[in-house]
Amino acid sequence: MLSREDFLRLSLETNLFFQRIMKEHLFFIETSLQPIETARIAEADRLKKNFEELLEESVDYAQRINLSEEAIHSNEFVTPYTLKAEKRSSRLTGASINTDITKRELALFGTQEYYTERLDLDIRDLNARSLSLLQEVINYQRNILALSLRCEIFITLYADLLSHVTQEAEYYQERLTALQNRRLPRRTLCEELNFWNHVMGDHARFIACMLDPTEVRLREAAENIAERFDILIERCMRTPEREIIGRSLAATERVRNFKRAATEGILACEIISIILPLLADHVLREANHYLRILREY
Repeated sequence: MLSREDFLRLSLETNLFFQRIMKEHLFFIETSLQPIETARIAEADRLKKNFEELLEESVDYAQRINLSEEAIHSNEFVTPYTLKAEKRSSRLTGASINTDITKRELALFGTQEYYTERLDLDIRDLNARSLSLLQEVINYQRNILALSLRCEIFITLYADLLSHVTQEAEYYQERLTALQNRRLPRRTLCEELNFWNHVMGDHARFIACMLDPTEVRLREAAENIAERFDILIERCMRTPEREIIGRSLAATERVRNFKRAATEGILACEIISIILPLLADHVLREANHYLRILREY
């Protein structure tokens, strides 16, 4: 059973990270659907804005509840590139992004900690509303994937990527549901590592496939990184815990460095690709988040 302090802190850290991830998934879908899909584009925009509203609330609460030093310094909530990536991606696509949230997060930390019974109820309510919206998002994303696989819509996102974002939403759902019950999800070490190693490997493959064919060196580097994560997943059950954590940490540091360089290159227009700047920053933040998980082990 989690203490009240741990419940508040972990709920807020989870929401600050995943609410932004969820709204960006919806932004990517919104900007990848074709103009004929007006209703589905509008629905993605509505769900995105609803998650932005929840994220604004989380930022408000983060001014009253201390986050862990590890979370604050991980660059998993925002990075030095996030605001520029948001502005560039919004300008390139015409889709809206509430950049004021990012500005507030960049100036957020150094907060004052206090706990009240009312705050406990407020965070439980925030979690409950996040879970309700999350189920809407999961249903929406599953429907988009199903329509795409039946060739009833055309979307410039891979089917595997649509499946990937739904798996992340389900992971968030699992974690938030457990927190509402004052506990952490019951996952074995390999279940947790394999989930995130799969995410990191997927990211590397998506990057490789979205780079221009002329970017031979970068494509090869991304594919090599993906293969390394495949090996980690395949060998997890028969590798000593300390060793698999260490190897996962090394692989994730490598993919983090690759993503950081890619984000800088895309923002500077030095890399030829069909990768939105915000997508590059998005996957960088996920690597930063996983690095924090591994270091906690």
